[in-house]
Amino acid sequence: MINIKENEKLSVLNHSCAHLLAQAVKHLYPEAKFWVGPVVEEGFYYDIDLNDKTLTEEDLPVIEREMKKIAKDGKRIVRHELTKSEALEMFKDDMYKIDLISRMDESDTVISCYTQGDFTDLCRGPHVETVKELKNFKLLKISGAYWKGDAKNHMLQRIYGVCFETPEELEAHLQELEERAMRDHRKIGKNLDIFMTHDLVGKGMPLWLPNGAIVRKELENYIYEKERKLDYKHVYTPCVGTVDLYKTSGHWDHYQENMFPKMQVDDEEFVLRPMNCPHHMLVYANTLHSYRDLPIRIGEFASDFRYEASGAVKGLERVRCMCQNDAHLFVRPDQIGEEFKKVVALILDVYKDFGIKDYKFRLSLRDPEDKEKYFDDDKMWNEAENKLREVLDSYGVEYFEAIGEAAFYGPKLDVEVKPAVGPEVTLSTCQLDFLLPRRFELTYVDNEGKKLTPVVIHRAILGTFDRFTAFILEETKGLLPLWLSPIQINIIPVNNEYHLEYAEELYKKLKDLGIRVELDDRNEKLGYKMRESVMKKIPYAVIIGQKEVEDNSISYRKCGSEETTTMSKEEFINNILEEIKNKSN
Repeated sequence: MINIKENEKLSVLNHSCAHLLAQAVKHLYPEAKFWVGPVVEEGFYYDIDLNDKTLTEEDLPVIEREMKKIAKDGKRIVRHELTKSEALEMFKDDMYKIDLISRMDESDTVISCYTQGDFTDLCRGPHVETVKELKNFKLLKISGAYWKGDAKNHMLQRIYGVCFETPEELEAHLQELEERAMRDHRKIGKNLDIFMTHDLVGKGMPLWLPNGAIVRKELENYIYEKERKLDYKHVYTPCVGTVDLYKTSGHWDHYQENMFPKMQVDDEEFVLRPMNCPHHMLVYANTLHSYRDLPIRIGEFASDFRYEASGAVKGLERVRCMCQNDAHLFVRPDQIGEEFKKVVALILDVYKDFGIKDYKFRLSLRDPEDKEKYFDDDKMWNEAENKLREVLDSYGVEYFEAIGEAAFYGPKLDVEVKPAVGPEVTLSTCQLDFLLPRRFELTYVDNEGKKLTPVVIHRAILGTFDRFTAFILEETKGLLPLWLSPIQINIIPVNNEYHLEYAEELYKKLKDLGIRVELDDRNEKLGYKMRESVMKKIPYAVIIGQKEVEDNSISYRKCGSEETTTMSKEEFINNILEEIKNKSN
């Protein structure tokens, strides 16, 4: 989807359409006052104060009709320049514009406003020449927004819209929005009973329901086996740490704004942990290590807690409580290249299993000018960044560099994946760290008996299980691969009186083999039960009728297919077990 904010022509078009929206609202609701109407990635919005009038989605077509009427009239959009005192006089009855103007520097450039017919609005511009150019628009939704984004202020009404040059571009955009809505993991998660949220638990704190718990456990088992075969050692560590722990790591100075507030318990101050590396540093430090012991790979499926603004939390995708597929590799300097290559190979292996093909590597570097966000040690940073470039170049991985995207302690490799719809998401990360081992005074003994400091590689292959689940739900529209599906097979007897006994035998056989199976023995019509099976996104619906009972066979339909296949019971079971074992997509 195109980023309208970054496209100069579309940006001007959408900003002008925000003024068209405001003019239409003013015609319909003369008491309306307006705060700001900026361009955003997917169009524009305007924040509006309508006193006691509350708009609903049903009001949007009425506003659209008025916008079309104004656009058809074709008035020119004219720019006026004002002094600050003139602007204050012009908008003296509008508290929102007065607030904006009052905060402008007296020595600032000339203040401008734009007039189109009977409507004038304070604005820097630029705008299109006439409202006639604003034909291809659509109002998308309405929501509440606090004035200045501050919850202490009163609530305004925010109307979102989008505008394009041609009706074809608008239609393509709307179709993509519709596709995105169909893939929204929040909707899918609710329909399939994957997760829920509740105000009593709190924003950004999802509860995994039984179906979701199955999905998450399968993901955990999957990546655990991958890591076990690569000699990772898994640990469990507490969800809290003392403030002193994070002062030692440096997170208290560089990451505190993303952490939950500290808690006083007896004579100690604790915080919910935002990441696991400090705990893993102490696990490493618990034992003396020889150079022969390295690399040491410590993994954990760890619950972490990070403060996200309430407006930013979104389903499983952006949460305040998450479970990371985390690991820390403690290596000698001469092992960095090989271990980093193994991490990249693991990422690519996982992506192949999940059919993820559209991705790119981003080398995230520090901003050398930012001494507050990043630990101030030029030598360490240059060494770490050059080492990462060297590894990536030697491995032949194509990547691009992003200044200012590193962690505070070191550069990292982010894998940005392009989903079926929407902007790119970062799923996997791999970070190089010379700092934390030094701060925790970690050592190993070399072949001459000297104590040296290891290097740490931080890595998360699936990222968080929360975000990865959201990604997979949206990619598959909820039709998960067989091995990952909460219910794998739905057995549907055509007639309980004649076919239930055989169906129950098959159910027990599959259940004993570890297959997640459901038996739909309700007294409902076959068509109804089949449709419900499709709605639940169950991969296989097995139909048991008289022929199947007599032949000791089964007939099945794959979810999304109208084709019915019949085969022997044994062949079907073998095929299912093989598909689960191979983790076929």
